Amino acid sequence: MTLKWLAVVVATVSLTLWATGNVVTLAVEGGQLPLPVNLFALVTAGTAVILAVVAELHERLDNRISALTEFLVARLNEIENHTGDRNTGFVEGYLLSHGQEAAVVPFGRRGRGAAER
Repeated sequence: MTLKWLAVVVATVSLTLWATGNVVTLAVEGGQLPLPVNLFALVTAGTAVILAVVAELHERLDNRISALTEFLVARLNEIENHTGDRNTGFVEGYLLSHGQEAAVVPFGRRGRGAAER
């Protein structure tokens, strides 16, 4: 049982016991349960409700982050496949147009100006 549903059950049981105890005490003695018992039941129910809401928000946030991650991975894979094909085609086309002995030569170092001459 998840935390959210456990908190809902605790809140429901706490409020049911609070209401039942007050109704029975009113019918038998004409009063109500002692104040500490009433406060304990209401604080327990309130805490459980807050915990259930926070657990639900956490679950929704986790689902959104998972969906965003899946989208981002798919998009990055698509970009990688597209970029890899373009670069491969460019190098192969260059080599085919210059014959089998053509070598890809890197550019010289940048930064050499008139000062080194």
